[in-house]
Order: sequence, then structure tokens, then C-alpha cells
Amino acid sequence: MKKNLLFVLASFICGGAYAQSFNGINSDLSNIFMMSDAKTRSISPENFNGEKGKGGMATTGTGLSASRDLGKGWKVSPSVIIKAHTTFTVAEITGPGAIQHIWMTPTGNWRYSILRFYWDDETTPSVEVPVGDFFGMGWGKYAQMNSLAVNVNPGSAFNCYWPMPFRKKCRITMENIDDKDMVLYYQVDYTLTDVPKDAAYFHAQFRRTNPLPYKTDYVLVDNIVGKGQYVGTYMAWGVHNNGWWGEGEIKFFMDGDTDYPTINGTGTEDYFCGSYDFDTRKKNDAGVEEVNYTEFSTPYVGLHQVIKGDGHYQIAQRFGMYRWHLKDPIRFEKDLKVTIQALGWRDGGRYLPLQDDIASTVFWYQAEPHNPFPPLPDKDHLEVN
Repeated sequence: MKKNLLFVLASFICGGAYAQSFNGINSDLSNIFMMSDAKTRSISPENFNGEKGKGGMATTGTGLSASRDLGKGWKVSPSVIIKAHTTFTVAEITGPGAIQHIWMTPTGNWRYSILRFYWDDETTPSVEVPVGDFFGMGWGKYAQMNSLAVNVNPGSAFNCYWPMPFRKKCRITMENIDDKDMVLYYQVDYTLTDVPKDAAYFHAQFRRTNPLPYKTDYVLVDNIVGKGQYVGTYMAWGVHNNGWWGEGEIKFFMDGDTDYPTINGTGTEDYFCGSYDFDTRKKNDAGVEEVNYTEFSTPYVGLHQVIKGDGHYQIAQRFGMYRWHLKDPIRFEKDLKVTIQALGWRDGGRYLPLQDDIASTVFWYQAEPHNPFPPLPDKDHLEVN
């Protein structure tokens, strides 16, 4: 009798486990074969609300002239025009669900187009970043980027794969702070499904300091309060001195740390998982050894952009780097602050505190509510020049 009861209990537990349905949010090669009751939807200028059976019904739009001989259903509204100094609602979705992929290709100045994401009923954004920096293109120039979280492909095709669950509502906007109109092609792919109770909300914050004050650490983010995990860093680093610029250490102050952090890196290129100045050495055709920065872009880390200047007016050296903490998220219980030093070399083998042009976008997940972000720099202080 006892054995029978144990068998029934085990069967009930196993049956309950197998009965749990896959919510469809975290799809990858390990589970792509799994069936789910999740509903797939997509928002674009051909279906502004992502409604079922409502795509391709536009009778007006940026493709109206080109489709005039073909009519309704023939690429009438492939993009939108965002007027100067206006804000456009890219997506507004009622949950529960999750953003799974965003593709867009904006024209104009990528620092002057501001992306904002609002979760549920919040009035201050959880994401506030210029569109170029959000997709790792802070210098306003195309550079191919091959990573798991963000892809940038030829033709300025921006792709984001950060999973972004929400419970009640998602609202995404794009503000054009430029004096010129811009064109935006976009697609927001999402799923409507149950969201786990322990799912946190996606956040991203931009900062820039130009120039960095002498002997001052650059602050990537501070005043994060709550529980969550830090998952990514993108930096657009502009160098104002000759020589190597990446000796500075990154520091993560968490859960009450004051003067000294819990996590301390050993150098800028080390944090971005490179080494020895990102240099490679090889001999040229004349047999002379050359030392050069080496661009690389991998699933988790990269120095994907090196701008060396043209020797005329565009003389500044500029770099784009990313590190995604997908396998090693930095978890915090109460609070988080992240800083990095800017260090080069002076004579006598001594460190030189640098006064560079540094911009950053950091990515993290946390339970809401979040603290309001510091004000975004104004247009003049966003400009790349």
C-alpha cells in the first residue's frame, strides 16, 4: 500500500512538471522544438498596432507613390517620417508578454534620435538612449557588429535581441531632437504570453562626459537601487592624447560598498576581454614589423569599431567596445554603481590621468520601481564633432 502511494505521488509530481507549458519567451536552439501557447505578433509601419490579420492594409504612407500602380497591400507604408522636434510612438502593447527582437534603420544623426522604453504604467523611462548608442554605433558611423544581444549589419541595419518581458504594458517612443526630419524603418517582434513572477525589467541608460575632468573616474551608472543584474556595457571612447589610453580599471560598487568596490578589473581592454592594447604585430611587405589595433566582434565581447582619422580635419582616434555579461551577470541585492578610470602613460613609466571624450550605455535588469535617470545631455553635448 505504501509503495502504491509513493508511486501515485511520484506520478503526480512528474505529471505536473510535464504539464507545465513553455511560455515561449526564451527561445534558442536548445528549446526551439518546444510547442507553446504563446502568440507571436509584430509591429511595423504596415501594422502599427500588431493586430492579427491587419498587416498590409495601409492606403497612405511613404510608399504610396511607388505603389500607385499596384494598390492596397503592395508596400504602401514601409516607414514613417518623424518630424523635427517631435516624438513618435514606435510601439504600444498590452501585456503580459515580451519583446523578442527589434530591427530598425534610422536616417539622420543617430545621436539626435532618442529611444525610450516604458514598462507597465511607469511615467519615467526604463530605457533612455540615443539610437546609435543603443545599438553600439555611438560615433554615427557604420561598423559591423556580430554579437548575441546586438547585431549591426550592412546598410545600418540595427538589430536587438535583448529579451524584454513586461506584465501590463510596453510603450516605445523615438524622439527626434534634430532640426531636420528623419525617416525610420522598424519592426518590433514580440510574444504575448505568461511572464514568470521572478522576471525583472530591462533597463538601459546613456551618459557622456567630454572632456573628463582631470583625475576623475568616469561614472557609467550610479544610483541603481533595487535587486537585479547588470548585463552589458557599450562604450564610445574618444582619445584626446597620443599613446595608449586603456590602462584604467572598471569598478562595481554593490550593496553598500563605499570607498572600495567588490569587483575591480585590471584594465580597460582587459574588461572588454582583450589584452595588450588590442594590438597585433605583423611584418609588412618590406619586412618591417607593424603594430596595429585589431578590430574583433564576438558573441559576448568586441572592439568592433576603430576610427583612426583621415589626417586632415577628422583627426581624433575613436573606439567602440562592448561586453555583454550573458554568462556572467553581475547580480546585486540593493544597489549598484559602476565607474571606470581613464589612464594613459606619461614619461618615467607613470600613469597619465586622461581627459577623454567618453560615452557609455549600460544595460541591466531589475525589479521595478527604478530610480529616475539623470537628465540626458542636451543636443550640443550629444553632438559628435
